[in-house]
Amino acid sequence: MNVYLGIDIGSTTVKLVAAGENEKTGRLEILYQKYERHFSKVREKACEMLRDAKKVIGNADIRAAITGSAGLGVAKASGVDFVQEVFATRKCVGTFVPKADVVIELGGEDAKIVFLTGQLEERMNGSCAGGTGAFIDQMAVLLDVRPDEMDRLSLNAERIYTIASRCGVFAKSDIQPLLNEGARKEDVAASIFQAVVNQTLTGLAQGREIEGDVLFLGGPLFFFKGLQKRFQETLELSDEHAHFPELAPYAIAAGAACYAKDTNGRTYSYDELLDTLEKTAGEPVKTATLDPLFRSEEEYAAFRRRHNSSDIMRQNVTVYSGKAYLGIDCGSTTTKLVLIGEDCQMLYNYYSPNKGNPVDVVREQMLKLYDLCGDRIQIVGSAVTGYGEALILNAFGVDFGLVETMAHFKAARHFEPDVDFIIDIGGQDIKCFKIANNCIDNISLNEACSSGCGSFIETFARSMGYSIEEFCRLGLFAEHPIDLGSRCTVFMNSSVKQAQKDGAGIDAISAGLSVSVVKNALYKVIRAHSPDDLGKHIVVQGGTFLNDAILRSFEMEIGRNVTRPAISGLMGAYGAALHAKANCGEASTLISRDELEHFSHKTNTVKCGMCTNHCSLTVSMFPGGRKFISGNRCERPLGGGDKLKLPNLYEYKLNRLQEYREKSKPGVARIGIPFGLNMFELLPFWHTFLTKLGFEVVLSDVSTRALYAQGQNSIPSDTVCYPAKLMHGHIENLLSKGVDAIFYPCMTYNLDEHRTDNCYNCPVVAYYPELLIANMNHLKGVDFMMPYYELGRQKDFIKSAGELFSKKYKHINKRMVKEAALAAYAELDRYYADIAAEGKKAVAYADEHGLDIAVIAGRPYHIDPEINHGIDRLVQSYGMVIVSEDAVAPLSEMPVVNVLNQWTYHSRMYAAANWAVQRPNAQLIQLVSFGCGIDAITTDEMRAITEDGGKIYTQLKIDEINNLGAAKIRIRSMIAAVEEGRKNAGKS
Repeated sequence: MNVYLGIDIGSTTVKLVAAGENEKTGRLEILYQKYERHFSKVREKACEMLRDAKKVIGNADIRAAITGSAGLGVAKASGVDFVQEVFATRKCVGTFVPKADVVIELGGEDAKIVFLTGQLEERMNGSCAGGTGAFIDQMAVLLDVRPDEMDRLSLNAERIYTIASRCGVFAKSDIQPLLNEGARKEDVAASIFQAVVNQTLTGLAQGREIEGDVLFLGGPLFFFKGLQKRFQETLELSDEHAHFPELAPYAIAAGAACYAKDTNGRTYSYDELLDTLEKTAGEPVKTATLDPLFRSEEEYAAFRRRHNSSDIMRQNVTVYSGKAYLGIDCGSTTTKLVLIGEDCQMLYNYYSPNKGNPVDVVREQMLKLYDLCGDRIQIVGSAVTGYGEALILNAFGVDFGLVETMAHFKAARHFEPDVDFIIDIGGQDIKCFKIANNCIDNISLNEACSSGCGSFIETFARSMGYSIEEFCRLGLFAEHPIDLGSRCTVFMNSSVKQAQKDGAGIDAISAGLSVSVVKNALYKVIRAHSPDDLGKHIVVQGGTFLNDAILRSFEMEIGRNVTRPAISGLMGAYGAALHAKANCGEASTLISRDELEHFSHKTNTVKCGMCTNHCSLTVSMFPGGRKFISGNRCERPLGGGDKLKLPNLYEYKLNRLQEYREKSKPGVARIGIPFGLNMFELLPFWHTFLTKLGFEVVLSDVSTRALYAQGQNSIPSDTVCYPAKLMHGHIENLLSKGVDAIFYPCMTYNLDEHRTDNCYNCPVVAYYPELLIANMNHLKGVDFMMPYYELGRQKDFIKSAGELFSKKYKHINKRMVKEAALAAYAELDRYYADIAAEGKKAVAYADEHGLDIAVIAGRPYHIDPEINHGIDRLVQSYGMVIVSEDAVAPLSEMPVVNVLNQWTYHSRMYAAANWAVQRPNAQLIQLVSFGCGIDAITTDEMRAITEDGGKIYTQLKIDEINNLGAAKIRIRSMIAAVEEGRKNAGKS
């Protein structure tokens, strides 16, 4: 009897299947199957599993094939046949599970969809491991649970949070604030699985509908029942059409066995095959390497002495008596506490992972502190900073909360009074600020991506069975660190796995990761061109810089020495303690020892109905009636409604456009207009034009997450901006309203406002109707009107529109079209005039009441609450008047820019930035949509205009994720820096 062997060597597991033909039926049957993690010992694990299979294989002749993302190297080295895994998937389905229309397979770092009916199509992820088994493993580490525990938690979820589905790094940036704000782990676990589903649908399905019998393969889809549930509910599959076979974890290996049977490859005996594989296990593979971090113990000792000199006074808390000040830094992945005395000496400190539950960590440490202090020490002031600031402030009655950028600045200034640049690399975030005139002059934060932060190294170390300290020490004396580049950490994760498969040691990988973290910080966040871009007195801090390998990499990369305080990882907490000492009053509001003993913490979720955002709120309840509400995008749930009565042009413009819904009246036909992209600003024109021609205009609903989900399956690109993705939902929404036609013209040009070299729309705005008609099956048979128009050329528009509408509709003639067009142009002018007038009123209100103005500069569709996620209300809650770029652009001259200025929307932002720098009470905030390619131009220009004018440039990147944790930090940092600058100006 022949045995057909399939070995699937994936990124995290090895699967081995031995199959043989049934003598009676002739069908291939599985004789042996095994699935195990390889922990990067790829070839060794394959040999081990083959040995285990000997009891089944015996002395049979063997034909073998290898597949999988890590299988090609083994196949090449051994000479065993290799089969591409998508092809192996098809072989398996054709042989063992023939009833399938679509196959979805998730592996450790691979994901694929195979469409078997209709047009045969195979789609596979690239080198990004987002939304795969490795991603699930990383998320389990973040939740501090085993993957199987996370699965059980997900089955008891009560709600689903929106979590990034692009990649694991973005997802971690969304998850950590949820944990810090008290979200239930059950809900977060289910939300993680939903993110995997979203990644599969948007990243791989890309507009093609998944229907019929769907076969789910791969380990994650077999072992995680919560993931099965999310897929089945999202795709609306019945049990009859959703198939999770027992073969799922081994399916690709089974397909390789089928391939081995159908090819005339070499026949092996058991001993020959084992010997062939064993010989490949020790073969070295060359990879790109870097210079060592330290060449000797002596060089490392000198490095340590230099940095150990930057320390503070310390005194044992058990012998100190007097007043003390507590600082708490509740960070993204760690919690730090520092207690200082009257001379700023450190009495006590604590640094540990928060394990997804910072409240319990802080309570435990405060109880310990009270025991240590006894009656000798009185804590008279307290302050908290970090991601979990608001939660801890409310839970424990902390006296002060301050934004983390200011906390770190206060601490850095204590160590280096002349500091001119601070870089802090934490678990999920990178903060960089330039200092001028003794205050923060410029702030750079990583956006939604935590590429190059400390959490990746920690996650990888833990996955390898090392503590972060042990793992980092391994890299100090590596002779040949692996060059991993400066890529996103998920891509880097793939590179690390490959380096391990190629035989690189843990020491070389540790050193290489340290270098990569530094390169990401320098070239992706700071975007430095030379050391002088940073400064001469550089202070590095954050827990990540406690890693000597990262610190050494940083100094080597910039070519100069820096100051790392000995308490680098405690700088946020130390700065908070300094703030508490400088601002403490007569008595502290910090809860007492007795209250801590009876402390309890409960959370529940509610849906807010106080405004159109309809936020999902997490309410944390504490003793004494204290509560903390998170998830809100405005102050109304917190009772801060007065600030929301301030002028807000974003709100005004949205309400002004909504008025057109009331102006619609029955007509000869119902024509739908999607309420998105450029149809936002041009709604006054098109609504008037179509109404004058006798049509009833039906507007799609205001964007919501549910509306987005309606059209999600037809989105062909995961990288296009969120405003464009929403258009699919708007079209579905119009179809559900039963309209007779949908009107959505293509427009290469915008209106010429005489500020630019040209007046283009961006390609997405200009031609998105073409993409919709090509990718939305539901538009087949629908009257989808997408003529090419140029409103800037009035006569040409009237002519071309007259030809179209008079030919299409018998009741319309060209004279009617001309009259309707002239009325539409007049209405659009009225709309622009209203915005300008409202903008002047808002500015006058701010001046009269001594308020700051936030110029939130973006594109017309950024007023959509689903796109901006209530950022305008968030900024307004800090007591600022909100104006939009188009409201103040007419009040300023067009500045000189360094690029070809050919976009209408861009020119408005440039003029608005120029207006903001000339007003002492105005600050600029630019909204940028992820996936907007041409905003790569605007961001550099807006930064230059703002900083050359002596103002702080603040950029907020937005997409479908509605967690505003990072946005709050940026906004509060900007406000705090402005206030600090004014204080210093007043003193001088």
